[in-house]
Amino acid sequence: MSKKLNGNSGAVVGSSSSTIKEENIVNAPEKFDAMPNPEELLLNKEDAPAITDRLNIFPFDWRVETPRLMEIYDSSRDPGWSPAQLPWDTLDVESLTLDQRYAISYWFALLSVFDASGPAVFARAMIHAYETHEEDAIRKCFFSVTRDEMNHEEVCGKAITLLTPNGPLGYEPETLLGKLARNNIEWLYHNGARYWRGYKKAVEMYPMGILFSSFLFGEVASSTLFHSMYQNTTIPVFKEAFRNIGRDEGRHLSFCLALLKEVLPRMTQEEKDTVTKQFRAGFIFLSGILYEPPEEFWQLPKTFLPAQRMLEDVARSAGFGILDLEERRENWRTAVVRLKTIVEPHGVKFPALPEIDVEGEDVAFDAEKIVPIF
Repeated sequence: MSKKLNGNSGAVVGSSSSTIKEENIVNAPEKFDAMPNPEELLLNKEDAPAITDRLNIFPFDWRVETPRLMEIYDSSRDPGWSPAQLPWDTLDVESLTLDQRYAISYWFALLSVFDASGPAVFARAMIHAYETHEEDAIRKCFFSVTRDEMNHEEVCGKAITLLTPNGPLGYEPETLLGKLARNNIEWLYHNGARYWRGYKKAVEMYPMGILFSSFLFGEVASSTLFHSMYQNTTIPVFKEAFRNIGRDEGRHLSFCLALLKEVLPRMTQEEKDTVTKQFRAGFIFLSGILYEPPEEFWQLPKTFLPAQRMLEDVARSAGFGILDLEERRENWRTAVVRLKTIVEPHGVKFPALPEIDVEGEDVAFDAEKIVPIF
């Protein structure tokens, strides 16, 4: 449609009867003969409204109070591996029985409660670090860990969908063991959802030192798990995946240790008591994969553990490196004792963990305040 300007009114005239009203025309910016005087502008400036929200990502700053964290972050910029480049083509699915496929896929579904939730969990922690205006190095560390956890989630998803297309829940198993596996997964995700609800509430309740103490428990657990899985698995693609994931988790552990080295000596006794409680919470939650799930948090039917033990035996028969129960117990105990030696010199009491014969303080457990991260 052709248009022209009416020189008298400034209205647009064309084949359409619509016009633009003069009051809607925006005038050109005013031109100044000279630059404004800064002193005069300062005399007339207005202060911006104060940002009073308790949690707000503004204003920004880029201070670094813990240089070691920035060094670790710099070393993590290139994680050195990609899930897409793992040798997935070497996984001969057809050589595995149906039950072996279901069993390995089940283990990755169990792992996904912890590792595939990692991107969301650490991303929420990263946002919280912005809201509470933590130093730049802490925010960058959380970003790095979130990126790593996305890789770990990708491994879970790729393994599950190769072994059980449309898994872990969107398919119909063809064997009795497969049906038990799917029922167990439904219960695992039910408990994972409960953890997420509790985590969202708890993450805003605690200062960063307490959060990192909780994260430390998870990183000790995860580095222990993947080291053992790497050593015991004979399936090449999974062995390579566990090697890389274990290296990532070791770096995450370095993040936690570097910060806690600065934070633990400055904690109040009340904060140290909270760390003790969170360690107990971490043990209860993380035992779901490191050992066997305690009743204090996990809501599970009577069929759950017998079915899981059968699935583990079948996965081992395929060369998948799940430790047996006694080996897991000793592995978990070794990791916990290692953590105990790290925090006790700083006056943090360690909780009693009678499930694996670790002595300590008897503390209460609150499922609504659970913040451990794997």
